[in-house]
Amino acid sequence: MFNATNSVSIKTKELVILSMFSAIIVLLSATPIGFINLGFIKATIIHIPVIVGSIIMGPRMGSVLGLVFGMTSLINNTMTPVVSSFVFSPFIPVPSMSSGSPWALLICFVPRILVGIVPWYIYQLSRKLIKNKKLDFIGLTIAGVVGSATNTLLVMNLIYLLFKDEYATIRGVAHDAVYGIITSIIIVNGVPEAIVAGILTTFICKTLLLVKGKND
Repeated sequence: MFNATNSVSIKTKELVILSMFSAIIVLLSATPIGFINLGFIKATIIHIPVIVGSIIMGPRMGSVLGLVFGMTSLINNTMTPVVSSFVFSPFIPVPSMSSGSPWALLICFVPRILVGIVPWYIYQLSRKLIKNKKLDFIGLTIAGVVGSATNTLLVMNLIYLLFKDEYATIRGVAHDAVYGIITSIIIVNGVPEAIVAGILTTFICKTLLLVKGKND
């Protein structure tokens, strides 16, 4: 028989957990370690609570956390811009123009929303492929790495597709050298971010999934 009270309790619990993860994202965004200023671009660790939230709560709630991540990125790049902030905020003028570009919203939000969706599917797929529960950590690690890579690869490649000429201008390089710079950023920033995300996702999710299993 359908239990309306139990259903409301579950929804309330989900909203509480969602609020907690959202608060963590907002709190991180307000600290120097949330968005690390590297001069031309900002590195981030905010994708980690989005990845963890995706695995724990599913892609629907994960996408909401990704939306929150994107919003903090928009605000941060608008309020404390660096040279490349025009690719994340339509309120920052594009080089050689007097206004920003609405395409910045695509870069700012779409990759971050997908960070809240992809890890859940990666983890669920790994559970089907890896039957041994003792090896469950492998799926968590892969989900963390892929979630981080989703953000890095989509953001950097969208920058190349949408703002290649402008990016060449601010870096002072030829247009055909832009993708080389994009690749170097993916390697120098993206690889360490993915490794850290894989490690932290594994440890955090193993603990949270254990608690969640006891409470279900």
